[in-house]
Amino acid sequence: MSTFWSVWITVITLASIVGCFILLRACTKNNTGVKDGESMGHKFDGIEELNNPLPKWWSYMFIITIVFSLVYLAAYPGLGNWQGFLGWKSAEQSIKSIAEGEQLVAAYDGSVANQYQREIVKADERFGEVFRQVAYNENGEYRSVEELSEDENAIRIGQRLYLQNCSQCHGSSARGGKGFPNLTDNDWLYGGSGDAIKTTIMHGRQGQMPTWEAALGDDGIREVSAYVLSLSGRKVNEVDAANGKNRFVVCAACHGADGTGSYAVGAPNLTNGIWLYGGSRRAIEETIRYGRNGVMPAWKDILGEDKIQLISAYVYQLSRTE
Repeated sequence: MSTFWSVWITVITLASIVGCFILLRACTKNNTGVKDGESMGHKFDGIEELNNPLPKWWSYMFIITIVFSLVYLAAYPGLGNWQGFLGWKSAEQSIKSIAEGEQLVAAYDGSVANQYQREIVKADERFGEVFRQVAYNENGEYRSVEELSEDENAIRIGQRLYLQNCSQCHGSSARGGKGFPNLTDNDWLYGGSGDAIKTTIMHGRQGQMPTWEAALGDDGIREVSAYVLSLSGRKVNEVDAANGKNRFVVCAACHGADGTGSYAVGAPNLTNGIWLYGGSRRAIEETIRYGRNGVMPAWKDILGEDKIQLISAYVYQLSRTE
C-alpha cells in the first residue's frame, strides 16, 4: 500500500473513532438550561418530555467499544501499513493456490495465521476416515457410484457435502436455475452414468455455444429459433420453421441432425422442452445470437476423490427418485 493511502486510511479511521467520542461527550453534557429530571416544556398526546440524561450503562458501553477499538488497532493491522505490535498477519493475503496454503499449514510455526486451511486439515483428520469407510469396499477399492446410491448412509453424507459445496449454484433442492442445470430431471449434458457424473465433478466442464449473429443474420436467427422450438412440439410459424430446418445444418455438428444433442461435447437435447437458459422465443434467440459460456469448476483439488465419490452417488440418485 502506498504511503498516501496508508495515511488516508489511518486518518479516516482514527478521526471516526475520535468523532464518536466527541459526540458521546457532547450528548452527556446538559446544555439545555433545564435541570436534570425537569420538564422541557413539551407535551404531546399526554406525554411530557423530561430532561433525562443518557443511561449510564449506554454511555459506558460506547466508551468500552472505543477503548477496545484503539487497543485492537494497535495490536493488529488496520491502520494503513501499520502491522500491529503483535506482528500478526494473514497467510491468505499472499498465497495464490490451494497448494501454497497447504504448504504454509504444514510449516505452521505460530507466526502466520492460515485459520481456514488449518480447519480444513483438522476436519479431514477427523472425518476423513468416515468418508473412506463408506466410499471403499472391503478390498480397498471404491464402491461404484451406482452401488453407493443405494446406501442410505452414503446418501446422507453425500447430501450434506452437496449442500455445503454445490447448493450455491444448483440450489438446495438441486433443481438448478438459469444457467445452472437441474440435477433431478435425468437430463444430462455430459451423461448421467455414475462415472460421467463423477468426472464432471472431479475435473469440471466448460461448455461453449458460439455466437451465430454474423453467420445467420436476423432472419436466420428467427427461423432457426422457430425450428428449434418446433423440435419440442411448440406451435410456430411453419414457413420460418421450414427455412430454419435448412439452416439448422450449421447446428447439427453439435446438437445432431435430429437435435437430440451430444454427451461428447455437452450439447443440449433440443427436443425435450428442457432449457438451461430459458425456453421462451426471446431466450432462444438470445442464445443463438450471442452464444453462451458455461463453466462447472473442478473440485478434485478442493474436496478430494473420497468426498466426490459420495456427492456423485447423491446426485446420481436424485434423478432416479423424482
